Amino acid sequence: MQQYFLTAVLAGLASALVVTLGYHLLVAAPRARKLQATVDTHDGVLGGGASRATDRLGALERDAAASAAAREAELRRIDALEKIARTEVPRIGFVRYNAFSDVGSDLSYALALLTREGDGVVLSSIYSREDTRTYGKAVAGFKPAADSSEEELAAIAKARAAAT
Repeated sequence: MQQYFLTAVLAGLASALVVTLGYHLLVAAPRARKLQATVDTHDGVLGGGASRATDRLGALERDAAASAAAREAELRRIDALEKIARTEVPRIGFVRYNAFSDVGSDLSYALALLTREGDGVVLSSIYSREDTRTYGKAVAGFKPAADSSEEELAAIAKARAAAT
């Protein structure tokens, strides 16, 4: 009886092994090949190559993060440059004139140095035979803060008309 029982168990194990092998050959292996073909197609669509799609997606995510960081750095740089640009002096007006009738050559001048908004200074240098004097006046919104000469106003008008 023991021998019969042992034979039955071995026969059961053998038949289980045959069924498992049959299942593998007839069902699991074709499905695994089909799944592998799908994964290969997916990898090919996403760029092919030796690396897997998940590796490439990870690389793309790292590249996107690096691009975002670079963009932030560029935006900070642009902000700094725009701050500098608001204080630049692109409007310059210069007028030479003869301040005194007894002095020849237009050695006196008015120089306006203004920002785009018209803020800055107008400098005047008045030449005479005895000495030269220099004056400066603040300008806000293209208007001098103190009374100004015709030449200073002309320098401000030239600066205002200057292309920016």
